[in-house]
Amino acid sequence: MELRDIEIFLTLAEELHFGRTAERLHVSQARVSQAIGKQERRLGVALFERTSRRVTLTPVGRRLREDLQQAVDLLREGLARAEAAGPGAGKTLRLGVFGHAGHELRPLIDAFRARYPGSGVQFNEVNGSDPFTALRTGDNDINVLWLPVAEPDLTVGPTVLTGGRVLAVSAHHPLAERGTASLEDLADNHVVDLGPDAPEYWVASMVPVRTPSGRLVPRGPAARTFHEILPLVASGQCVHPLGEIAARYNKPPGIVFLPIHDAPALQWALTWRTTADSPLIRALAQTAAALGPITL
Repeated sequence: MELRDIEIFLTLAEELHFGRTAERLHVSQARVSQAIGKQERRLGVALFERTSRRVTLTPVGRRLREDLQQAVDLLREGLARAEAAGPGAGKTLRLGVFGHAGHELRPLIDAFRARYPGSGVQFNEVNGSDPFTALRTGDNDINVLWLPVAEPDLTVGPTVLTGGRVLAVSAHHPLAERGTASLEDLADNHVVDLGPDAPEYWVASMVPVRTPSGRLVPRGPAARTFHEILPLVASGQCVHPLGEIAARYNKPPGIVFLPIHDAPALQWALTWRTTADSPLIRALAQTAAALGPITL
């Protein structure tokens, strides 16, 4: 099986749709069908079951996907090692993170350094009011950002962290006595206005514009960084949703962090400027993919 045919097979096994597979690989749908048909004839067994409604893997197809994916992962890892040992060897990646997220990323950084000796990681702090500028200016090589990130000039890599959400409230706020919070509670309080430098869709994925029932969430006062948010919350001027990592590493006086019981889990992924892609960036991304997301 040629490498291109392997890629077509694995992509179809993931998408389970001939059209999407062709679009993703920038080939014709006929080329996808031809590649799969050729392999099925060569092996003498069906790899996919096709109906007018759906495409599914056969048991043989599922096993082949598992075996080929392992082989492809090893191949990619070997290529990444070779690339990282070239011009990028011994260099340091500048990794933008929120607050104390670097502590939680220790397993990833340790695995990266073990795979690519001599390469290092320098943590730089980013904040929710301006998540992309440091990538676009080249001040950071990679950022760890909550999803979704839908910027045409940025590449979203593997998810590295997953965790829940908390609501920061004043210790004197009525919610503090409840011990938990709901997204509906946001409509009864003001949340911080993070300003115009972050896309609204991205801010809204952490700080919704409306509650699940459709009520508007009031915005203001303004703040740009985590450390500007805290005194506003402590003084009772607002509440604010955050990743639970904020509660793990911060115990500011006058503030209580309440789990938001009905909020979806946050996913944080490696993100970099597409035109700045490099062997070392790919090496970190492949290390993250092999390790899997770290659960907070």
